[in-house]
Amino acid sequence: MGDHKEQPLRVGAAVRRRRRALDLTLAVVAERSGLSVPFLSQVENDRARPSRSSLEKVADALRTTAVELLAAADPACSVDVVRAEPDEADAPAPEPRFRSLVRGHHQLHASEYTGDHDAGREFQHRNDELMYVADGAVEIEAEGRAYRLGRGDTMYLTGGVRHRWRATVPDTRVIVVAVAEHIEAVQDRSR
Repeated sequence: MGDHKEQPLRVGAAVRRRRRALDLTLAVVAERSGLSVPFLSQVENDRARPSRSSLEKVADALRTTAVELLAAADPACSVDVVRAEPDEADAPAPEPRFRSLVRGHHQLHASEYTGDHDAGREFQHRNDELMYVADGAVEIEAEGRAYRLGRGDTMYLTGGVRHRWRATVPDTRVIVVAVAEHIEAVQDRSR
């Protein structure tokens, strides 16, 4: 018995992302598709499920296909459990490992890094992220300064901060939670 059951897809977010990527208003999509603005708004907010023919009209208006919109849709479930593999929960990792802690296309991404990784790789993400040291210790270089973090420590990095990190203890486990790249976060730089 799995923890994630097949659920109907929420196509609204996929429609909104595509419309915004093309820099179109709901009025333009309504005109192109022959559907009303209120209906399209309900679709984007998952308050209405379009019929197959309506979805095809929306897809045509967005210069894509209904299949592509469905492929980019979010599952309708609000709870999803990602279980550790049996050996992941019990045994220390002999080599570096990465696993995603969130399935699908969501506003947040979470990943777990066990062991070391390419310490020379520099990251610069569009949106904010939080690094949490679950086990072990790391050294993080961010904007030219070095920080040492141990078990239980966190580091918050705002979008655009260049950084790299490396494990300084074997079997280190780091959890990284980040705002997804497709989200346009508003940054208040006046602080």
